[in-house]
Amino acid sequence: MLIAADKFKGSLTAVEVAERVTAGLRRAAPGVEVESLPVADGGDGTVAAAVAAGFERCETRVAGPLGHEVTAAFALRGDTAVVEMAEASGLQRLPAGVCAPLTASTYGSGELLRAALDAGARTIVFGVGGSATTDGGAGMLSALGARFLDADGEPVPPGGGGLEGLVTADLSGLDTRLADVDLVLASDVDNPLTGPTGAPAVYGPQKGASPADVAALDEALAHYAKVLETAIGPKAAEHAAAPGAGAAGGIGYGALVLGARFRPGIEVMLDVLGFAPALDRATLVITGEGSLDEQTLHGKAPAGVAAAARAQGREVVAVCGRLALRPEALGRAGIRRAYPLTEIEPDIAKCIADAGPILERVAENIGRDFLV
Repeated sequence: MLIAADKFKGSLTAVEVAERVTAGLRRAAPGVEVESLPVADGGDGTVAAAVAAGFERCETRVAGPLGHEVTAAFALRGDTAVVEMAEASGLQRLPAGVCAPLTASTYGSGELLRAALDAGARTIVFGVGGSATTDGGAGMLSALGARFLDADGEPVPPGGGGLEGLVTADLSGLDTRLADVDLVLASDVDNPLTGPTGAPAVYGPQKGASPADVAALDEALAHYAKVLETAIGPKAAEHAAAPGAGAAGGIGYGALVLGARFRPGIEVMLDVLGFAPALDRATLVITGEGSLDEQTLHGKAPAGVAAAARAQGREVVAVCGRLALRPEALGRAGIRRAYPLTEIEPDIAKCIADAGPILERVAENIGRDFLV
């Protein structure tokens, strides 16, 4: 039995999900062998999943999205680091009730990457998602040695809004160690940088951007990419249109400028976490996340786990807080059956507040259905 589930956002971490499912299974079948492999798709929770799989947690002080100092972590094993941009530049780093769509910066994410380089990383999995930012990765690049200057030769203000005044991009001072690193951009979205499906239009409103802010950010990021064309040539335009450029407020674009290769986040993380050997030892796989819905089918962790398990002939069931997929959609994704918390407690507020105990009862039902 292998538990490879993501977090229930706002209720349980991926580690806590695994613990609760294990407890419930053992109520139904006390002697069952259970292996836990908490997973993530590159967004928030990615470092925690790596640490649960045996990576070392490394903490450092970096700039938060508004410039205030925060303690952020990356994960390290040997010369492989897992860096999660949300640790430095995520929405959870903003004060309660505060949004800063035009001024939030990814500078701290660049500092996290630099800390991973300082720790000796030669492969860096850069998980992006859950950002408070829409600056196209300009802050991150600045922390790594790039300079973005206005007409007076002064640094442009932080955030995507400040890029409207960009005149010169100088990447000659980028950290030279980046040239020798395998940088993997791990994301569950494949949006381009700008346009109707770009970072500002699709994700800006989630970060507090008004329609006017979205228009301003889209124009500023398009201008930023144009200025970078002067600095690094036509590749700047190619990167802006590439899948993943729009991830996490366009930090994907900044990573591509650094030479990163884009891979779906869950595929990268399954490789890094050692999913294949764990799957070899399993007969049944339990995956899941807080909400199983249409988004799940487009690169989220449960879909990636189910696809990999199905390819090896393993049966998969899922746990979730809320289920918004029909049985046929689950079947196409390789999930035999889903067990939502709402089957036991219809009140969603109670499901969120008491997710742990309810999940144990759900897992007990799985144990009865598949193990007894």
